[in-house]
Amino acid sequence: MNERRNDGRQRVLKAATIEFGGGAIDCTVRNFSSGGAALDVTSPVGIPEQFTLFVQSDGRHLPCTVIWRKEKRIGVSFGRGSS
Repeated sequence: MNERRNDGRQRVLKAATIEFGGGAIDCTVRNFSSGGAALDVTSPVGIPEQFTLFVQSDGRHLPCTVIWRKEKRIGVSFGRGSS
């Protein structure tokens, strides 16, 4: 399997919130790197391409762009307009 990430990932289990346009969806951060993360969600339906991820334990707000979507997980890169 080829690794497509530029940065190594760290497995984590952190509660977070996907925030966008007055809405919010709870999620769980499953792995994290300096460039992005994988998020567990109930459903990826309705989650916009760009949003802010609020990680409660760190108190951080991270701008995200969705890179991929699966049944109950999405992959994001940090920073607006990333590809």
